Amino acid sequence: MTWSKPLPFALKVAVCVFVMAAVSACRVSYKFTGTSIDYNVVKTIQIDNIPLRSAYVWAPMGPMFNNKLQDLYANQTRLQFVRRGGDLHISGEIIGYEQYNKSISADGLSSQTQLKMTVNIRFVNNTDHTQDFERQFTATTQYDSNQQLANVQEDLVSEMVDDLTDQIFNATVANW
Repeated sequence: MTWSKPLPFALKVAVCVFVMAAVSACRVSYKFTGTSIDYNVVKTIQIDNIPLRSAYVWAPMGPMFNNKLQDLYANQTRLQFVRRGGDLHISGEIIGYEQYNKSISADGLSSQTQLKMTVNIRFVNNTDHTQDFERQFTATTQYDSNQQLANVQEDLVSEMVDDLTDQIFNATVANW
């Protein structure tokens, strides 16, 4: 079939508007928490306070880490929190918080400093002890050496806490 006349301008506009509306109305949305929890078997979780045990500490780091870890499990699982005897049990300590010179500039001075945070975690799955582990998780970030750590520390620690808690979450309940 061939067209003998070109489409009228109004019809072209209508077709374009229809296609644009259809495309913008179609949205593919995925919400994937990645958990592989059998809620018929695993119903509770016990998360102990993770204390600061590193030589160098920044006091707000402990509460930031503990709150983020608990929030992650509360928001992305249906597990009930218990003080004792949880089906899953997470304990450990923050064992490292260090700074290192990351790179040297042309004048021989440090241009980047790396901040590193390490957490030792013990995980016990009381419904399947083959999944138990004790493991260290580490996160790092960099900042310009011309900045004072005190001025950027909160943002940097928050970034590392997000990374660490995601690693722990994935290792304990995602089973990827």
